[in-house]
Amino acid sequence: MSDQPLAEVFGFPIDNLSTTAEHYRNAHLCPYNNKVPSCTKSKAKDPLGVCSVYSSNEIAITCPVRFRQGWKVITDAASFFFPSNTTWVALPEIRLHDGDGQSAGNIDYVLVAYNKKGRVVDFGAVEVQSVYISGNIRRPFEYYMENRTHRTQMKWSSTHVRADYLSSSRKRLVPQLLYKGKIIHAWGKKTAIVLHENFYTTLPELPTVEPKNAEVAWLIYGLDLNSDINQYQLSLRETIYTRYQSSLDKITTPPVGRIDGFVTLLQDKLDDKLSEDDLPDESVNLKDILGS
Repeated sequence: MSDQPLAEVFGFPIDNLSTTAEHYRNAHLCPYNNKVPSCTKSKAKDPLGVCSVYSSNEIAITCPVRFRQGWKVITDAASFFFPSNTTWVALPEIRLHDGDGQSAGNIDYVLVAYNKKGRVVDFGAVEVQSVYISGNIRRPFEYYMENRTHRTQMKWSSTHVRADYLSSSRKRLVPQLLYKGKIIHAWGKKTAIVLHENFYTTLPELPTVEPKNAEVAWLIYGLDLNSDINQYQLSLRETIYTRYQSSLDKITTPPVGRIDGFVTLLQDKLDDKLSEDDLPDESVNLKDILGS
């Protein structure tokens, strides 16, 4: 495990002090096709240029723009949506409305297939999911940026930084599937969900189908270090093909524990709340509460 949480800063490992890497850091540039040349994460004027972090011995992609390297996610999604000879274009940040005209949020990318007359003939939705960070990542980032030459081997233990996969799935992934995903599904269109491999492993195992029967493709990516240039390259690890409803049910249905354990917890809390003198003389059998 790394002694510090910074995996990539402005697109490069922190021990990469090449002319190219330092050019991006000095100018606060994004090498991964941000909507503007500069990094705009957190603050446009003082960006938090952390693309990925070390968490539990693994790298976690924490910036959605990081997935744009080489636009591989777009071409991989297109291969799921359309036949190979289709003419298509990717449109970013498309607003989606429900039947009442209320916003259901923006779709990260809509891939639009069109004919020779420029008319839309099909489309598919691409959602890119990075991961939340728990802990203060700005402090080690700023410490490193102040003196990069002497801090590539820095140790940082004053704050615990980790990838918060639970919050990322509950607060981001599930709402995406519930709202935008349900509308796209109702229209009979396909969705591609882009995830880092370490995020995907925290999800329950999804029931899969053959690609031709799939409504959702989970595009799972990893980062491979190219030691020649000391830079990570985005690589498609696998594609998981699922139906919409079965994958949603699997992700949103928690494993149900035993009720008696919960009742025991309630009893312990109640015992702490009440004094023995306040308790009634007759006791209540646990079986009476559980109905068995």
